[in-house]
Amino acid sequence: MIVLGVDPGTATTGYGLVRESDGELEMVAFGAITTSAGEPMPVRLQAIYRGLRELIETHRPAAGAVEKLFFSKNVRTAMSVGQARGVALLALADAGLLAGEYTPLEIKQAVAGYGGADKHQVQHMVKTLLGLAEVPRPDDAADALAVAICHLHAMRVEERLRVP
Repeated sequence: MIVLGVDPGTATTGYGLVRESDGELEMVAFGAITTSAGEPMPVRLQAIYRGLRELIETHRPAAGAVEKLFFSKNVRTAMSVGQARGVALLALADAGLLAGEYTPLEIKQAVAGYGGADKHQVQHMVKTLLGLAEVPRPDDAADALAVAICHLHAMRVEERLRVP
């Protein structure tokens, strides 16, 4: 099963695709969709949407997951990240994919085993869990891979908790 993880942002939206097969995790692809600050917001959001739809069409994930917005002191930043999050959720829904949504704390807990883990610890665990030679770059892509790993773990737990 392949899961698309998304770390939303209007300047940079990170993406990561992770395959789980027989309990083993494998990185399929990762990167970032970037937009220019000089472009109007509708054009930037459209670029994010189209980029995510292209990834979905190319890799055919079975599910997707998006990082939830955490409280931000900068309202303008929070609003733009919220818009990018909405576009990511729309792209997943339009493709018929169920979308998981996880807080940074839940992602850190799932990937590093500790909700208070710092960014470097999470990135190192992404590298380790996926058997990569180095930490994925940009940071947004590493974060998106962590979102995908979190969703795969959550799906596994949910499956085990189902009553036969």
